Amino acid sequence: MKIRYIIYAVLALALAYFIYYRITANKAVSESGKGGGGRGGSGATMVVNGIVVEAAAFENELEVTGSIEANEAVNLQSEISGLVTSINFTEGSNVKKGTVLVRINDRDIQAQLQQVLTGQKLSQSNENRAKQLLAKGAISQEEYDTSLAELQSLNAQAQLVRAQLAKAIIRAPFDGKIGLRNISMGEYLTPNKIIASLSAVNPVKISFSVPEKYSGQIKVNSEVDFNTDGLNQTYKGKVYAIEPGINAQTRTLSIKALAQNPKNDLLPGSFAKIRLTLNTMDNALLIPNEAIIPVLKGKTVFISENGKAKQVPVESGTRTADRIVITSGLKAGDTVLTTGAMALKNDAAVKVTVVNN
Repeated sequence: MKIRYIIYAVLALALAYFIYYRITANKAVSESGKGGGGRGGSGATMVVNGIVVEAAAFENELEVTGSIEANEAVNLQSEISGLVTSINFTEGSNVKKGTVLVRINDRDIQAQLQQVLTGQKLSQSNENRAKQLLAKGAISQEEYDTSLAELQSLNAQAQLVRAQLAKAIIRAPFDGKIGLRNISMGEYLTPNKIIASLSAVNPVKISFSVPEKYSGQIKVNSEVDFNTDGLNQTYKGKVYAIEPGINAQTRTLSIKALAQNPKNDLLPGSFAKIRLTLNTMDNALLIPNEAIIPVLKGKTVFISENGKAKQVPVESGTRTADRIVITSGLKAGDTVLTTGAMALKNDAAVKVTVVNN
């Protein structure tokens, strides 16, 4: 029993010593912090980084994504049904407007035309005789009008058959590059069958949208820079058309630009990364994004003034990936603190290491 009490006493003494040691150590650390340049303590001097605000030219750029489209594009189809008798194009080749691409069997239409032309010739002769007889008073006006109406009816039929005959020949509607064909010689072609695609790709269109808030800053003839995956080159285009209204679902404005494509490098359907210069500011004040402190009623920053931190409210404009434009609250020459913002307080002593802005 005595041994047990001795053990309990030793443990109690050890615990008391440990508590005493921790209290003494914590007190020593606290007193050490009060005397040096640490973060705690009412007299501590914080070492922070900062930048000197300078006025400089700033181009406000907007980056969006879009797609490349052919200037003109169409799927070639026939207006009538019939057997394919001639294919006059090579896949992937360039064709001129009006070039005959495909011919469809038109023998039955040719026969109809000959029949109508024969009747038209006879009707023309009858109309001429009736006109002479009418002049001599040998027939009535009504009889002549009947002959004339028959001739006019046959003339209209001839025009209709010729129109049908023209549909048996498929021509290129514009200059462009023809794609892969989907038909073969002797195939029975129907109006819903796509023969091939035809695209005009010089110039190309760049289609994209911008948020509603930028709609007033983009005008016709504004220049854009863009690049595509797989092509290590930056291309230039010019805005030529702007949608007259905002899309109510996406709250964006649709825009199209034109870009020259003399080598046919830019392919329709490609993804494009687009950059637009919205406006240029000659004397903009820019600071790093990390200097901004969001507060309930806006934004603030800390500046260094006479060796002490001072929190000032600011108003901001355009934000880029790493900087933000300050429109009010700062002036050129102010030293803005960029580190330690969460630990800083008004009138805290600071030692600023100035870095390049």
